[in-house]
Amino acid sequence: HNQRLKVLIIDVRDPNSDTPKMRGEQARPAIVVSRTHPDLIRRLFEIEVPEIYEGVVEIKSVAREPGARSKVAVFSREANLDPVGACVGPKGSRVRMVVEELRNERVDVIQWSPDPAVYVANALSPAKVSHVSIDEDNNYATVIVPDDQLSLAIGKEGQNARLAAKLTGWKIGIESAEAHAKKMAEAQASTSGETAE
Repeated sequence: HNQRLKVLIIDVRDPNSDTPKMRGEQARPAIVVSRTHPDLIRRLFEIEVPEIYEGVVEIKSVAREPGARSKVAVFSREANLDPVGACVGPKGSRVRMVVEELRNERVDVIQWSPDPAVYVANALSPAKVSHVSIDEDNNYATVIVPDDQLSLAIGKEGQNARLAAKLTGWKIGIESAEAHAKKMAEAQASTSGETAE
């Protein structure tokens, strides 16, 4: 009560539709609002970041688990403008305003790239990625990360990997460098065994 909240208007319903009305009640439009819709983040960034409002920086994609964490992929139409820096703002001031409005939901701002391998690697931030292999036919990305980055790349209960997959539209498989090397060695050994036969 008496608290200001920013909400996203999803729909305005016609008062003259066939919704039953109580006797004597005047027909009024019903406004449907949301605070969990991913577009709420788009609008909040539009308010806080003039470059987005002016169309210089574009939000390419948003993946969200409301109340927990979101990832936003941004792109700059001007070569000399850093889109992530523009969204984060001086000392993190711009992204902090969005985070506060979302009741401290964590928001990762990452750079969009037309190269799917680079985009997937960026989307798994803050984890550092060693290599990404793209299988376009199956829309699948195999990501190799240093052993100490595996749990960070996957995230708590798989959240980081899940949001990265939602953000990029690619199915993502994550392997540690050690496990990948072992798998490759086994595959090579079985291939050379078959050749010997």
